[in-house]
Amino acid sequence: MNTLRLGCGAGFSSDRLGPAVDLAQRGALDYLVFECIGERTMAFGHRDRMLDPQRGYNPQLRARMRGVLAHCHANGTKIVTNMGVANPRAAALLVVDIARELGLTGLKVACVEGDDVTHLIGPDTAFMDHPGAVKDVGLRMVGANVYLGVDALLPALRAGADVVIAGRIADPSLFLSPLVHHFGWSLDDWSTLGRGTLAGHLMECGMQITGGYFADPGFKDVPRLADCGFPIAEVAADGSCVITKLDDTGGCVTTATVKEQLLYEVHDPRAYLTPDVVADFSGVAVAEAGHDRVRVSGASGRQRPDQLKVTIGFDGGYLGEGGVSYAGPNAKARAELAADVVRERLTRINRLGGDLRVDLVGLNALHQTADLPVGEANDVRLHVALRSQDKDDIDTMLWEVESLLCCGPAGGGGYRGQITPCVVTHSCLIDRGAVSPSFEMFIA
Repeated sequence: MNTLRLGCGAGFSSDRLGPAVDLAQRGALDYLVFECIGERTMAFGHRDRMLDPQRGYNPQLRARMRGVLAHCHANGTKIVTNMGVANPRAAALLVVDIARELGLTGLKVACVEGDDVTHLIGPDTAFMDHPGAVKDVGLRMVGANVYLGVDALLPALRAGADVVIAGRIADPSLFLSPLVHHFGWSLDDWSTLGRGTLAGHLMECGMQITGGYFADPGFKDVPRLADCGFPIAEVAADGSCVITKLDDTGGCVTTATVKEQLLYEVHDPRAYLTPDVVADFSGVAVAEAGHDRVRVSGASGRQRPDQLKVTIGFDGGYLGEGGVSYAGPNAKARAELAADVVRERLTRINRLGGDLRVDLVGLNALHQTADLPVGEANDVRLHVALRSQDKDDIDTMLWEVESLLCCGPAGGGGYRGQITPCVVTHSCLIDRGAVSPSFEMFIA
């Protein structure tokens, strides 16, 4: 096969399902890749697993696998994903159960582990992105995960897995591993790995490269955004690729969408650090290759880093948010008075701990009077947020905000309040030799 055809089924934890199902049905893919972990979602995965040992994987895993698994099996498309988050084993077992329910007997599901390095992180572990060490945070650590690369996924692919489920894998490595496996690239062929890493980096964020996050009406118009499709990469044996999408889907693939994604989260185009290679994007060429087809080539690379990045998650307690709307004449002034009242009651009277923020948002939203000057706003919403380790403090804040409905100022209504868990993350580096990934195969 001269090219390998990769599809992106998700670019983040809560990405849409429909376009992934569409790719599984009609994409003629060799691999469908779901990239679903960010720093915060990793930490939340650990919190979920602490509450229930059978949880900790991506909340949309069941729906996604029910949507695409039968189509992928029928079309010979393999799946690679990090939806295992903090519990890859439980995720793999869930996929096996789904496969059996769908009658997909014999489906091979591999669980890749070894990214959880919580046991290697101590109080004196220094951060790479922030002054200080773990002991200085003052919060309970919930877990730490290293960014694994291609070498962690290759054994499962070589063993014939139909679905590979892992935890914290570096985003482009999810796409690079099928390329290395299929084309037989050497793990020290730095230039080729750099080109494959570019393909993975371009694909990893889903609709960002097919017009989704690119869209800005009047400046960067995108057709049929509500029907935007996920991207496809046609990757050649030398690592060059064409980025495209299904013909009849919304969105667009242009040199502009590709260039925006090319630079996304790349601090130094000459040295994009991954577990697999230090990729060099400084010589990349981007050119139209047809309608919704863009050819990308010219990346390179050099020897991979000796250390690997680790995300450390901490229990940040709770985040409470409460709001009240003020409408009618003098709405802005009444909302400002309400903000002053809330601040005083929470700080002077209730003496709450935690981080408090009070804002006015949404001028002229209720009455759709956008033609009025801001100073003559007919409505505005008071928004109060408090982050604290003490849930009682959050409850008190929400109580105080809701009490404005009768305690004044006048004209307040539409109270809403909610409490959500909160996490804090920092990063550090560990030696590559301290990490030992492994895999286990399950058969449906």
